[in-house]
Amino acid sequence: MIKQLLMCLTLFALVNTALAEELLTFRSELNQVRYQSLIKELRCPKCQNQNLADSNSGISVDLRQQVHNMIEAGKTDQEIIDYMVTRYGTFVLYRPQNTPATFLLWYGPFILLLGGVVLFVVVLMKSRRRRRK
Repeated sequence: MIKQLLMCLTLFALVNTALAEELLTFRSELNQVRYQSLIKELRCPKCQNQNLADSNSGISVDLRQQVHNMIEAGKTDQEIIDYMVTRYGTFVLYRPQNTPATFLLWYGPFILLLGGVVLFVVVLMKSRRRRRK
């Protein structure tokens, strides 16, 4: 009897948690679109490579609720992102901001590609000179 009661309580807690997330209501369709966009752009601070939309961790649930509350309070997307960055650092951004600290992250692959092309052309020109001699 106790075992069945514990199973029912566990099931109730799981269903209640799942339903609680789906019961978010928005004042407008635009707010809901903004919410979906923001929770896909913000990374879960606890999980590895998951955004707030994909993660089921407790902090992600709390942060989704925080994003919802801030949207409904009339905050702009940038204000919400600034709040999250202030609180959790730039780690929460899936698309890191373009700053001197992230210069290599954004432009490193292009610099390596350009260096490879230059090296290829130099080697090709040296090879042609050797053939002519």
